[in-house]
Amino acid sequence: MIECGSLDYAQARLQSRHGQRAGDVVWQRLETAREFAALLDAAAQSPLRPWVAGLTSASPAHRIEAVLRDHWQERVAELAGWMPPAWRPALDWCGVLPDLPLLQHLARGGASPAWLADDAELGPLGLAEAGERAAVLAAGPLAPLTAAWAAPDTLGPAWSAEWQRRLPGTPATRGSSLAAVTQTLQSHAATFVSAAPGTGWLLRRALQARLALLMRRAALEPAAAFIHLALCALDGERLRGELLGRVLFPRPLVP
Repeated sequence: MIECGSLDYAQARLQSRHGQRAGDVVWQRLETAREFAALLDAAAQSPLRPWVAGLTSASPAHRIEAVLRDHWQERVAELAGWMPPAWRPALDWCGVLPDLPLLQHLARGGASPAWLADDAELGPLGLAEAGERAAVLAAGPLAPLTAAWAAPDTLGPAWSAEWQRRLPGTPATRGSSLAAVTQTLQSHAATFVSAAPGTGWLLRRALQARLALLMRRAALEPAAAFIHLALCALDGERLRGELLGRVLFPRPLVP
């Protein structure tokens, strides 16, 4: 019997989940739904159902954001639980990724949004005065990002440096695929920054195709877990765009 916490077990679960991802037909159905309620119903009847659990047709934008972030963290925790213990710290750190834009906003002295006071993890940071936020950050689980607080543009590299620190072994013992996926994501990020308007989704689709290829090549390598998470992040981002687009910019009904 394959034991939970072994690489064989993780690979079996990863391949199963990878095969369950929403395909083009599902996304086309979502994109053509004009009303938020119809979009939510279509998503709930698709492989994207876990992402929309807890949302209703009356959910405001900040609730959508919170639910999607919670489901991302649940997915990260579930996947980390499948993997050998040595890989879990690096995988757990991926749960922080959706928080980086908000942290950057706060680090720049931005006002704390009203909903942040109700957030169990980030609430104390939102309630703190601007001059006290760095100290609050340093006292919590996001302490590795404290050094970047005075230079908000470096929060991404600070996250990456901590992720690299949490990886087990050495580059030589981690498998070739992990370096390939890291390079792929860094290249995408660099291209995305200077991309022409309207090309964002084309770049994301190209990234998705590249990651899918890397997923096939990374069989029985720990890198498959991070590749799968990157693909899940693209799905979550795409769904977020559809959901928030209907809530914030309702489409007029065609008579």
